[in-house]
Order: sequence, then C-alpha cells, then structure tokens
Amino acid sequence: MALTKDFRQTTYARAQRDATFRKALLTEAVNAYFGGEEAIGKAILKDFINATIGFEELATAVRIPSKSLHRMLGPHGNPSTANFFAVLRVLQKRVGVQLKVKAA
Repeated sequence: MALTKDFRQTTYARAQRDATFRKALLTEAVNAYFGGEEAIGKAILKDFINATIGFEELATAVRIPSKSLHRMLGPHGNPSTANFFAVLRVLQKRVGVQLKVKAA
C-alpha cells in the first residue's frame, strides 16, 4: 500500500518538531531491518532520512553518492554492512541517540 502525500507530510512535519518521535522512528527502522523485515526497515529509514537530514547531506557525511544511497535503501537494494552502519552512525549522531543490540 502506497503512502499518501498527506501521511508523508504529517510524518515529516512531526519528525522535524518532535525529538522523541525522531528517535522512535529511527529505532523502529532498525528494529524492523534486523527483525527480518528489511524492506520495511529500509522504507522507514528512507522516510526518516527525508524528514531529517536529507539524502544530500547524508551523502556528504558518509562519502557515498546520493543516488547510491537511494538505490541502497530502495526495495531491491542490498546495502553492505559497512555502508549500512556508516549511515546509522551519522543518523544516530544527528538525532542524539545511541542504539544498542540486545539478545531476546
């Protein structure tokens, strides 16, 4: 199901004004990705990036072209571990959160 423009605009606006929401959105993206729902995790991560730092600024920070980041986080993208964690490092620093992995 495709997201509507209104939903995206509402999500982006809230992410820009609400630090707790930004942290929750990033956490949800990572949890989905590592929980086996890679496509969902990447989709949430793309929305998070668009709502916060933007792909151009992220590309500069991780030294990966913006188009490559878009492809990497697209439905058929397969980011390398190094690239994925480089992106996460920048996003965590930007949001002011440090995510930790715990065994269930």
